[in-house]
Amino acid sequence: MSIPLDVPGNIIDTSGVAPAIEKMLPAGVRHRQLTAGTLLAGMMLALEDDRPAHLTRVHAALTALPEPDQARLGVTEEWRAGPHQLTYRQAGRTFNLVADALGKQHPDGAPSADLAGVCDDLLEASIPAACKDASAALAVDWTDVESWSRPPPRGTSECADPEAHWGHRNSNLPGPKGEMFFGYYLSAGTMVREEAGPPVPELARRMTLSSCELDPVRALARVLARMPAAGIALGDIPATPATPTATPAPGPSRSARPARSSSRTCTRTTAARRAPTTARSSPTETSTARQRPGRC
Repeated sequence: MSIPLDVPGNIIDTSGVAPAIEKMLPAGVRHRQLTAGTLLAGMMLALEDDRPAHLTRVHAALTALPEPDQARLGVTEEWRAGPHQLTYRQAGRTFNLVADALGKQHPDGAPSADLAGVCDDLLEASIPAACKDASAALAVDWTDVESWSRPPPRGTSECADPEAHWGHRNSNLPGPKGEMFFGYYLSAGTMVREEAGPPVPELARRMTLSSCELDPVRALARVLARMPAAGIALGDIPATPATPTATPAPGPSRSARPARSSSRTCTRTTAARRAPTTARSSPTETSTARQRPGRC
């Protein structure tokens, strides 16, 4: 394990999201051994240890904790037959309950208000108190995140990840500079130094994940707009050249094959033809002769 357990524990406790999630979960007849707070701690431990984001890795991270920590977090409990360690099936049950509670009744590729609030609170709690007011400037950018699901077969629209969509990404590697992928856009706002200000730690202050069917700029703008309401000042927000500044054109259909993308746009003119001028042109005059159409 690369970080001590106290690090994710303090973030979860400071954010206050664990009790709020527990109130949203249905009350069952049987006791649920794994709590929402322990599940979040296991997810953070697995990600910080650079493990794949699999639920099996989360279960492995929790069951690998020292015995006193397992007893404190409820990973190990005393049952009638003796000590009982958390099983993968129990971890999956709690995860599904939390996902259902924070999800939308009709998923549309964007996080629900509850899920967005949990992500905002966790990220804000990860910022050290000494750095919260160090800078009001944020650098924003987005990147591609491929789905674990296979794209839907041609002519269909169903797959294991129904909210994923075809998107376009640029590449700095030799070969084609752009390609299609199936998944999501991950947008983030990172703390940067203000103009003529001192250097600051470049900490991620806000993030959001949205389907490639949605505009990543608008998705992140809604996240940033909630910061002043939470009492967090916003200053300059520089964007990288890769950040789109307008709503992208609708992408290919979920059931369509990815098409070759081009960054140039060709506009066809519909004006009537002009007759070529017979007068002598001068350096200050504009020629009215029909120009040769360009090729896209």
